[in-house]
Amino acid sequence: MAVVRFVFAALKPGVSTADYERFEREVDYVTAAKMKTIVNYCTHRITETGAGLSGGPWDYVERIEVTDRAAYQAELAVVGKEMLNELYEKYLDRSKTVSVWTERIKP
Repeated sequence: MAVVRFVFAALKPGVSTADYERFEREVDYVTAAKMKTIVNYCTHRITETGAGLSGGPWDYVERIEVTDRAAYQAELAVVGKEMLNELYEKYLDRSKTVSVWTERIKP
């Protein structure tokens, strides 16, 4: 069963998209590649949202496909700890971060 986490995130005021996206490429993607529980990880810049979407505004959405939710969360707490600390200290507004867990419906 494919378990996918979507994370909606907003930049802190004054953070440039170039600086955040450099962090994504150089740190976040590298950390994700080291994690055994991540099947696929990608970040997307949001360019438009529908009028009915509430809770934002967000600047980015991440798609994280994992082997197992509990195992991923345990691994992230160790392998991703420093990366997450830097992420929220420098780039993202934690108060606007929203996470959605999903399970894929097979065709």
